[in-house]
Amino acid sequence: MAEEAKWYVVHTYSGYENKVMTTLMQAVESRHLEDSICEVHVPTETVVEIGKDDKQKEVERKLFPGYVFVKMVMTDESWYIVRNTRGVTGFVGSATKPIPLTEQEVANLGVEKKQVEVNYSVGDTVQIIGGALEGFTGTVESIDVDNNVVKVIVSMFGRSTPAEVELRQAVLVE
Repeated sequence: MAEEAKWYVVHTYSGYENKVMTTLMQAVESRHLEDSICEVHVPTETVVEIGKDDKQKEVERKLFPGYVFVKMVMTDESWYIVRNTRGVTGFVGSATKPIPLTEQEVANLGVEKKQVEVNYSVGDTVQIIGGALEGFTGTVESIDVDNNVVKVIVSMFGRSTPAEVELRQAVLVE
């Protein structure tokens, strides 16, 4: 691959996001474009809704209705395939050239989950190297890789205080 794949945002008719995703993936498979169109993603979240009879149920809701995220290498062919998929109204960006998301935007939107490897576990002593508690040392109480958070018990003013920091903001004390 000459170029690296980037994330682009595609505007769709509302309610057609999953249909566009399925159709695009079928087109990629049938035309063997796996090298130029890598991923198609509709960001969703699971929320708890309370129904009429006070019953709670989990519902999956789209984070960005009317938009589909596509990781692709922009070529004339890949642009044509995406642009002419049924339900797609166009790319987000200027009229002539789609603009890819920056790495910061990808991270903020949570489009791509990056695996953070940690070399500490529950019960280990860690040094906090970023954020408001930078410089403090504490004991790891829990690690939540999915939400990129580690809960650390820090001694502040002679008291044990729980604090949450990002996984990358804590390092193992040797």
